[in-house]
Amino acid sequence: MQAAHRDPDTVAVILGEGAPLLEAAIPLRVFDLDLSSRGIRPYRVLAVGERLGKLATTAGVRLEAPFGLADVARAGIVVVPGWRAPSGEATSSAVLDALTRAYDDGALIVGLCLGSFVLADAGLLRGRAATTHWRYADELAAYPGVTVHPDVLYVDEGQVVTSAGSAAGLDACLHVVRRQRGADAAAAIARALVVAPHRAGGQTQFVEQPIPRAGRGDPMGGVLDHALAHLDDPGLDVDALAQQAHMSRRTFDRQFRAATGCSPLQWLLQQRVLRAQRALEVSDLGVDEVARSVGFADAVSLRPHFRRVVGVAPQTYRESFRAG
Repeated sequence: MQAAHRDPDTVAVILGEGAPLLEAAIPLRVFDLDLSSRGIRPYRVLAVGERLGKLATTAGVRLEAPFGLADVARAGIVVVPGWRAPSGEATSSAVLDALTRAYDDGALIVGLCLGSFVLADAGLLRGRAATTHWRYADELAAYPGVTVHPDVLYVDEGQVVTSAGSAAGLDACLHVVRRQRGADAAAAIARALVVAPHRAGGQTQFVEQPIPRAGRGDPMGGVLDHALAHLDDPGLDVDALAQQAHMSRRTFDRQFRAATGCSPLQWLLQQRVLRAQRALEVSDLGVDEVARSVGFADAVSLRPHFRRVVGVAPQTYRESFRAG
């Protein structure tokens, strides 16, 4: 349980000397978008400097954060975006103490890209799975008790979330919004930022690499569009998609994996679950009806796939994230 002096709607983003500008900006932008007009509680964002004064970032840009480490004590969510390289200056004891106290108080701790190393320095990844930029995965794995997954966008371990490099920080931050505010809020932020909202998942889930957007002339582009338009058709399976692409099943499977990084069946099931999530939030359909509306025979067929992707049963999800 979170300590009473911490506000669950306050997000402290700790900015470090020498951090990449893009990674530093991602959580500030995602959590600062105001969705109150949609009936969604806004977050209050505190840009916190690891020290007083101006901080250097990439390309010679300097930032001056308006809040100090003492203000982290107010936050229910603490984010450490991309940090300087692990071989650089050691993380200050003041930053590590602020993170440790936040964790002990029940705050949600998020490390983006090389920010995962700061969490590891604070001992918050011991006994946990985590991820970071693939280039530094081996170095993170050298920390005692840390299991590193280098081929995922982010890892949610409950009170601690870590993400892979750069843009994967967007996925992790959208996941936190989805987890706390529901898919409607995450989708609204994704639309405002003009990014895909589809890559978030449930707790303790490892999310696979993003599906690239098909270019002109790519046969997969038409297949993906066709699939998304006919998810309610129970006859839509991998064989049907192969026929749509005018390929043999084997050729289609190989080319689909090459284009998306996952199997056609895995992708199709995930899209159906994502569509079911949305229906559970915004419609009055029963779970059986929701299942049929996304191509499953009934709730019994939907349930194991939904639990695998989201982490909870459909009815539990609805009770937690029903819009309004």
